[in-house]
Amino acid sequence: MKAGVVHAMNDIRYEDIKKPEIEPGKVIVKVKYTGICGSDVPRVNGTACHYYPNVLGHEFSGTVDEVGEGVTSVQKGDRVAGIPLVPCMKCEDCQKGNYSLCKHYSFIGSREFGSFAEYVLMPEKNVVKFDDSIAVDQGAFFEPATVALHGLRRVDYKGGKTVAILGGGTIGMMTMQWAKIFGAKSVVVFDILDERLDLAKRLGADHGVNSGKDGFMDEVNEITDGKGFDYVYETAGNTITMKLAFKLAANKAGVCFIGTPTRELSFSVDEWENMNRKEFTLTGSWMSYSAPFPGDEWSLAAYYFKTGQLKFDESFIFKKIPLSQIADAFEMFKTPGTVKGKILIDSEA
Repeated sequence: MKAGVVHAMNDIRYEDIKKPEIEPGKVIVKVKYTGICGSDVPRVNGTACHYYPNVLGHEFSGTVDEVGEGVTSVQKGDRVAGIPLVPCMKCEDCQKGNYSLCKHYSFIGSREFGSFAEYVLMPEKNVVKFDDSIAVDQGAFFEPATVALHGLRRVDYKGGKTVAILGGGTIGMMTMQWAKIFGAKSVVVFDILDERLDLAKRLGADHGVNSGKDGFMDEVNEITDGKGFDYVYETAGNTITMKLAFKLAANKAGVCFIGTPTRELSFSVDEWENMNRKEFTLTGSWMSYSAPFPGDEWSLAAYYFKTGQLKFDESFIFKKIPLSQIADAFEMFKTPGTVKGKILIDSEA
């Protein structure tokens, strides 16, 4: 089969590799679309790849091509999305159902070959079937949708309260929608691009605030009556928005950092004192799994995508690029500001 194989830093090649063979309890998925995740970029353009040669790709959709002995939940031809984490199921964290925190996990698309290929081999429990009414390219967004839902729940989320989403990317838009689905009184998305704020409002946000403009806190105070937000979700991993989260939080708020920072971060005494004086709860979020594995993050994503309550917008997709041109796709990330949305790699093009 064909695959995009990473051989070294800045060296990803479109070449022939051996197609995986079916095994008991596993399925082979014929891959259609794979989203390039932010974590893939330093593995190709940097030195973060676990080993060479390697086949990355973990945000993907396709159809079941083969099923192994004992597989009962899916059959050939079913549309599925990939669930990339393969927990050990034996460690203390796994025994508690905290699969995202497993110390001995494998991961399809980083620690074992993933979906930048025509086919990928997976355990049966690592595919989620989705309805034929859901577009195959939308299926590649299951993983970010579940990351958003997992993050929403990392604080004691309850409906009827105010929510701030910092960052209008894919995770931010998904988090905003989950907050609405589960009964938020009001959800406000913060970004520095007006087009992202317009999209947020099309998808259901009550307000969009451009945090790059002077005086935006006056708008915040008007929206919240000067109280701040009951829940604040940072989804960009940006130093500015991570600090802004502390400023926007109301007394006794829940604050969750879903975004992953990429540089050192420090807080001034006055900034940090927000947490003391407001007594808000601060936590992080990692991946998207709960018990029983893989968790209802995945089944709920399939359900709400099907009903249309969790909306998918074509503007989430920046470009669709054939697998044969995967090296060109990663070149785009070397120029800041070039990639505005998700690049989907098409394994059938």
